[in-house]
Amino acid sequence: MDELDQKLNATFDGKVLRKDLLHRIKKGTNVPTFVLEFLLAKYCASNDQAEMDAGMEAVLAALQENYVRPDEANAAQSKVATKGKHRFIDKVHVRYVEKEKRHWAALENFNSQRIAIGEKFYRDNDRLLEGGIWAEVTLAHNDIEEDDYAFSIEDLRPIQLTRFDFGRYAEGRAAFTRDEWIAVVLRSVGLEPGKLAKRVQMHFIARLAALVEPNYNYIELGPRGTGKSYFFSEFSPYATLISGGQATKATLFYNNARRKVGLVGFWDTVAFDEVGGIKIRDPDTIQIMKDFMANGRFSRGAEVIADASLSFVGNIDVSVQQVVNSNEHDLFQPLPPELDLAVMDRFAAYIPGWEMPKNSSEFLTSNYGFITDYLAEAFHYQFKHTNRYEEVSKRIRLGKAIEGRDEKGIKKTVCAFLKVLHPNGPPTDEEFEEYVAYATECRRRVKEQMNKRKPDDEFARINLSYFKASGEEVVVFCPESKDASATQEPARRRLNQADGQPAEVVAVQPAAQPAPAAAESPAEPTPVSPDLVAISLPLVELKEQHFTILYGDTGYSYESIMGPYLQGAKAVLIEDPYIRLPHQIQNFVRFCETVLKAGTVKKISLITGYDDKTQLADIAEKLDELKQSLLELDVELEVKLNPNMHDREIRIDNGWVIKIGRGLDFFQKPGSWFEVGANDLSLRKCLETKVDIFRK
Repeated sequence: MDELDQKLNATFDGKVLRKDLLHRIKKGTNVPTFVLEFLLAKYCASNDQAEMDAGMEAVLAALQENYVRPDEANAAQSKVATKGKHRFIDKVHVRYVEKEKRHWAALENFNSQRIAIGEKFYRDNDRLLEGGIWAEVTLAHNDIEEDDYAFSIEDLRPIQLTRFDFGRYAEGRAAFTRDEWIAVVLRSVGLEPGKLAKRVQMHFIARLAALVEPNYNYIELGPRGTGKSYFFSEFSPYATLISGGQATKATLFYNNARRKVGLVGFWDTVAFDEVGGIKIRDPDTIQIMKDFMANGRFSRGAEVIADASLSFVGNIDVSVQQVVNSNEHDLFQPLPPELDLAVMDRFAAYIPGWEMPKNSSEFLTSNYGFITDYLAEAFHYQFKHTNRYEEVSKRIRLGKAIEGRDEKGIKKTVCAFLKVLHPNGPPTDEEFEEYVAYATECRRRVKEQMNKRKPDDEFARINLSYFKASGEEVVVFCPESKDASATQEPARRRLNQADGQPAEVVAVQPAAQPAPAAAESPAEPTPVSPDLVAISLPLVELKEQHFTILYGDTGYSYESIMGPYLQGAKAVLIEDPYIRLPHQIQNFVRFCETVLKAGTVKKISLITGYDDKTQLADIAEKLDELKQSLLELDVELEVKLNPNMHDREIRIDNGWVIKIGRGLDFFQKPGSWFEVGANDLSLRKCLETKVDIFRK
């Protein structure tokens, strides 16, 4: 135990533990760090070796008895059935099933989707409904055969502190120097600061910014295996990590069909993992994201205000030195095209992930640090209850090249550093200037990349600077690009649209940097010119079509036939009397998937028929399941039955009508479900039918 360990134990007795204990039990489980440390805090929050050894045995026993491995789900279910009840440690989700008008719980590793849960649990823990939480859960077995569930939740205790005293936390901070506190924070996340360069330490602190500062948006791109997503999946119970496929406006922002706020209303931080893989087909989602990133609010019928910060993390698989010296590429290269300049301009900081070390046991600490949950609560308290923006605004002096969003981004980054490192009061001038320099560099990195992309001088004022307390002005550079002329004085692309010639690259002089000081409120970016939009987003010219699909033809699918005609559609009506049999309902599911890919449709209406042989209850059940899944994507499905109909027609509210003689059921049944074409309809043989596409 070194001197810092002794001071930390004396000041925060019962709130710290030895971090090598975590490393010893972490291997072999997929339990987040804050969950394991919750258990360690119960049994091992001591500096007595005998007590720690006994506590480790208790933790291992608790994991053995209560943690369910995914491949042991059946044994766990059997244990509850045999014993009548049992306590587990698992991640719990709750979903509302509309057709049953009730809530069901699901435990991830226990592998049961229909667990009865009382209202008080999801009423008191609303994050159960949005992403789920880790908890100690007591499951009971239901012996009543008439019920449609086997298990129920008898007790649920979220794995997080029940009480937190911020005054005590801030008072304890006063016993440490700034550098000692950096060491404490880094050890608390499992790292040994003595093995990290000072600049790398600052990068790790910057990763915490989104957990303490509301409406803070940053990006970090770097090599794989550097722990970019760790703080959002392992460190804090107030952050959630999502994949690109979940980036829909209903999931993130607001589900109109359910009248329910998305993830940004429930979590302190929403982090996008593997940001390069984000696919957002609905332009409305991007516009809402821009509004939210700019000021923490957006409008979808009613105005919604939320505090969540957005973190974008991903991989960059190219040489940074080659990129900064290239006229063609920039450090935003991995981002999907949907994340355009307007989104980039809303990043307060770009953390250089390529400077971070690869995950390795050599950087792990065996010293004491805060129990992860305790530090996460300290950050959550400051996220919700403290505002350092005015303090920073009164103290900071920025140069004339700083524009509206530069100023806001820099100030919010500095606020985050103050919350993480100085929760008890202001830093010294030297420390404050260090944070300002780092924040300015991270914002300059954003602006340099935008300046390389833009064909004009909108973002050309890249020489961002600040003033020291002495009055000296300091221009801040990014180390990787300081001497790269392709970044400092990028070539411009001249658009020769009038004469049909391809764009040519011309060298231009950098714009003059000095400008009047930016106003306090962030300025909106200049809109991209209409000409540029027309080049990057060409519209497909749609024509009426009348053709016959012959028996045995391949190459046709719902997407190839009707996909282009869904442009701008908000509602689609399909009349097809034969959506009855399982394969016909499956065809309708595929049709709905095609409609979803348009990205703009909000309502699908189906009118179908039935006869005396039709199992209406079975059809209703399947279509209700489809309706439920569409609601999750903010699309309404309306189904009407008409026993007298015969015609088949698809009407789109943009004016196009598609008539297929056989309706959706024009594919042959494959000879085997293991032959080519069984899943990809474009490879499946067709029945003969006529197709007419025309405007009404």
